[in-house]
Amino acid sequence: YLAQSEALHEARTSAAEKLGKTVSKDIRKIGMPDGKVKILVEKQPEGKATVNGMDRISFLVSTNPGQPPQPLAKIASGGELSRISLASQVATIRCGSIPTLIFDEVDVGIGGGVAEIVGRLLRNLGEGRQVLCVTHLPQVAARGQHHLLIRKRSGKNGVMAEIGTLEGDARVREVARMLGGIDITENTLAHANEMISL
Repeated sequence: YLAQSEALHEARTSAAEKLGKTVSKDIRKIGMPDGKVKILVEKQPEGKATVNGMDRISFLVSTNPGQPPQPLAKIASGGELSRISLASQVATIRCGSIPTLIFDEVDVGIGGGVAEIVGRLLRNLGEGRQVLCVTHLPQVAARGQHHLLIRKRSGKNGVMAEIGTLEGDARVREVARMLGGIDITENTLAHANEMISL
């Protein structure tokens, strides 16, 4: 057991360093320009041995320049957690077998070119997995293969959520609404159509 756990520790340490560098590189592209992820693999005493070895693994992140890496759960916002998760999923896509990935708030605090990169990453993930993504950005939504519209309605019994499928013109109109707001012009529709066709 000790020999096997030592070999596992060495493999994990090597993989953690590579994964930390890859995820750090990717989060810098998606709205965290000073982001850094470090994965610690710490050997535990024999009394803490488990079926999974003798390591304690911690994800640390630094989101601002000069800030030392701290535990992910303590300092990352919801949007940052989603982006770090997205970058981690992209980095490990060939290693895992989880059939469905769900992302919410992955686009908080980003826009423009960064949103387009997030959309591309999600699309790439969707090549090998089912990806469900709640988004408010047209650059992200336009990359989806299928679109669902979620609406909240108030009634006598409280708030209900309704989900409907968007296809064809309805899909283009919704991306146009995300782009242009209340008044949708022919130019907005053309831009939405171009985004979806790309």
